[in-house]
Amino acid sequence: MQEKFDVIIIGSGLGGLVAANILAKEGKKVCVLEKNNQFGGNLQTFVRDKSIFDTGIHYIGGLEKGQNLHKYFSYLDIMDDLKLKRMDINAYDVITFDNDELEYPHAQGYDNFIKQLAAFFPEEEEGIRQYTEKIKDTCYRFPLYNLEQGDQYYGENLLTLKAKDYIDATVKNPKLRAVLAGSNLLYAGDPDSTPFYVHALSINSYIESAWRCIQGGSQIAKLLVKRLRTLGGTILKYQEVTTFNFKEEILVSVSTAQGNTFSADNFISNMDPKLTLNMIGKEKFRNLYFKRIQSTKSVISSFSIYLVFKKGTVPYFNKNYYHTHTPEKVWTTQNYKEESWPEAYLISMNEDLKTPGFADNLTSIAYMRFEEVKPWADTFNTVAVKNDRGEDYEQFKQRKIEAYLTEIEKKFPNIRSCIKSVHTSTPLSYRDYIGCFEGSMYGFVKDASSPMKSFLSPRTRISNLLFTGQGLNMHGVLGVTISAVVTCGELLGKEYLLNRIKETLAKKEQVKT
Repeated sequence: MQEKFDVIIIGSGLGGLVAANILAKEGKKVCVLEKNNQFGGNLQTFVRDKSIFDTGIHYIGGLEKGQNLHKYFSYLDIMDDLKLKRMDINAYDVITFDNDELEYPHAQGYDNFIKQLAAFFPEEEEGIRQYTEKIKDTCYRFPLYNLEQGDQYYGENLLTLKAKDYIDATVKNPKLRAVLAGSNLLYAGDPDSTPFYVHALSINSYIESAWRCIQGGSQIAKLLVKRLRTLGGTILKYQEVTTFNFKEEILVSVSTAQGNTFSADNFISNMDPKLTLNMIGKEKFRNLYFKRIQSTKSVISSFSIYLVFKKGTVPYFNKNYYHTHTPEKVWTTQNYKEESWPEAYLISMNEDLKTPGFADNLTSIAYMRFEEVKPWADTFNTVAVKNDRGEDYEQFKQRKIEAYLTEIEKKFPNIRSCIKSVHTSTPLSYRDYIGCFEGSMYGFVKDASSPMKSFLSPRTRISNLLFTGQGLNMHGVLGVTISAVVTCGELLGKEYLLNRIKETLAKKEQVKT
């Protein structure tokens, strides 16, 4: 007789793994199904030339004791086992521009953040202070970010205030405006749509404390998988869900490409909501609901370049670089022209543990529209399902590598002579490995002009199917962790679950003292 589960979770991204652990802690019989050979979604790492690269987790915020992600990870029993390195206190991020030798810092600690930026813009100190107070107040208005009871948010104008509008109204110096918005690759900021709350929730935890995962963010996934198995949960790789099986209107099981069928009372999809609905079929949903999900705009995708360095050739910087051609382009680089691509990029380094003080590798990320890789959209390639996209695709990547390196050389003039090997990811890579619609970086676009369109309920129109992950509310490690709490609250009871988290943390604190 085939085993039946209380909950089946489709996809082992961070949202799926956190949800699985929460439910297993509450005694539920849980099974996680993953199509790839590695668990973790955007937490995955890969190795090239014996050098470890992150797929999506380049740094994490809020992990100092007492801060929000520290609390959630402590509840999940993984905090004490994480291997972390704190980033530069005075400049965890630096914002730079062409033809400007200055590096404008984003510093850890709100007072320090103000102090470091005011050194460059002394006449704007009060504006910087107002800006930081607005960030803190905005984050306070999302109760679950502070482990408090309440709806997702409160405050009349919270969802409709645009990030660019607020920054422009608060500080007068055009360069400072660009510096405050300079890390908007974190949330794919758009001048006409991005709400201030997205900006605030994206950077608040980094200002509180910013950390690198030593040897990659996959350790988070590995710890969650290990903990899930300790709790009696089942987690399987190479199990790509292809069919949702119904008995009348109730989802009863899912079948995989490997010919297996798994039954449960409830199901949670950690896949992109658009892809989930397409797989199930529009006939199972009200037309209006199906159209609404499919028409919701997804965030732009990206192209990443990964450089392995020759030993001892590049100094390690314990900070990230966010570079934009000009301050005026900070909000508009998603609309890049091919001849000027990349108009903005993020650079993140990993230290060589055997040669301290020098970088082992470098990852750089820039926007890329899916239309650029549309000629190969019908191909599929992962470690689990290997396919060759063809010579034209390789030539496309080589053109992009050359353009990218030419751009990076402006910041690091001698970098080519230090490179041992070059590797890339395109929107197709993210689509195939992570399962996000057209390789989207961060789920759905949040639009201040029509805020409720981009808020997705964890409940679907199928009574026992729920969503979790970055498509639900917010992206990022903290945002996705909270999305899992929101989803599990639908099954366990919101108030009950939050009280359980607080009780667990209180007991842990008692044991330590």
